[in-house]
Amino acid sequence: MIDNLASADIDPALHLRYGRAKSAAVLDRTAAALEGNGFVVRRAANSAEAKEIVLSLIPEGAEVAQGASQTLQRTGITEVIETSQRYRPVRPRIWAMDRQKQADEIRRLGAAPDVMLGSVHAVTQTGSLMAASLSGSQLGPYVSGAGKVILVVGAQKIVASLEEGLKRINEYAFPLEDARAQEAYGVHSGVNKVLIVNREINPGRITVVLVDEVIGF
Repeated sequence: MIDNLASADIDPALHLRYGRAKSAAVLDRTAAALEGNGFVVRRAANSAEAKEIVLSLIPEGAEVAQGASQTLQRTGITEVIETSQRYRPVRPRIWAMDRQKQADEIRRLGAAPDVMLGSVHAVTQTGSLMAASLSGSQLGPYVSGAGKVILVVGAQKIVASLEEGLKRINEYAFPLEDARAQEAYGVHSGVNKVLIVNREINPGRITVVLVDEVIGF
């Protein structure tokens, strides 16, 4: 994450609006709304507890995919998935493949894992999830490709409405991710595809780990 907000051209007022943890009452209301929309909600007091919850939900030996999530990175979940040898991580396998010669294989490998890990950029108080992406590679598994989806969400990502969620994505999360992408890869990011999940009809498929502290973008 970009710790220096000036490096991402973030207005301090936007940081106050979109970068601070919401109240316990708002978190409780949002959790109830998510559960009413068919999502499983697990509460975590901090990132360490969120990590424990996520790892407890993944069966040993499962094929696990994940997007380029600062939330997963900062909780230490990414490191465990990719180094513990308890799981079959998809991302290292994809990185080892030839993106031109094996493009179809890469696409199929990432499209339908046993478990998809990630986060979202906004959660409405009415229980909708919103995620933006440059390529959209993680969105298909979120929607229906993955057997199970586990999303770790910081308390600063809660918004009042879908309209405010789009503002948070474009005005706050995107500049931070764009600055990170330039620093890490030398390329710009982009809000090319936006996913809104209002309800999950398959019981137990999507779990939202709602963290009481600020984490991720």
